[in-house]
Amino acid sequence: MKERNQIQQWIQSTMDAVGMDIELKQMNNGINMSYNFIFNNVGYDVKRVQEVLAETPISPEAYIKALTIHELGHAVDRKALMDSLERTIEIFEMKKSYSLKEQYSDIKLLGMLIEEHLMNIAFEETAWANAEIMNKKFAIVDWQSFEQVKAQGLATYHHLYERDLTLYNKLLAEQSEQIA
Repeated sequence: MKERNQIQQWIQSTMDAVGMDIELKQMNNGINMSYNFIFNNVGYDVKRVQEVLAETPISPEAYIKALTIHELGHAVDRKALMDSLERTIEIFEMKKSYSLKEQYSDIKLLGMLIEEHLMNIAFEETAWANAEIMNKKFAIVDWQSFEQVKAQGLATYHHLYERDLTLYNKLLAEQSEQIA
């Protein structure tokens, strides 16, 4: 219970320090922390955060604060996120309509997944750029920890993109061979 309260206090103190009043919601969704641009809130899963903290050499306070300003970086970019909603829904509907096997064997569907990855990477990079501005202005977390959390977060998105891009290029080559 004490650790749960500490995590919430670090998140809230970070939000207060940068002057952003966004609803904070405790979740049970397996995602350590996320910004919901539709409802304009930051959610965090204490159990998942605790798991991540056990796996990282970064101090718990620095990790939480870096992650929090990153999520607040998404909030700064809320208009762009809202502008992407229509396409995001189209991709979501495609994922519901087709099996994973179909998504990864149809060049058009896989292309939509690649597009989603690129959108996610762009939003992540923008959120980190916004977080960097906040950290420069408010000195929330030391730069070494900030860069480590940033690298860790971006690596996940880039890895998924590279994996699917490799599959896309392979599928494209196979289709080109069939045409030739």
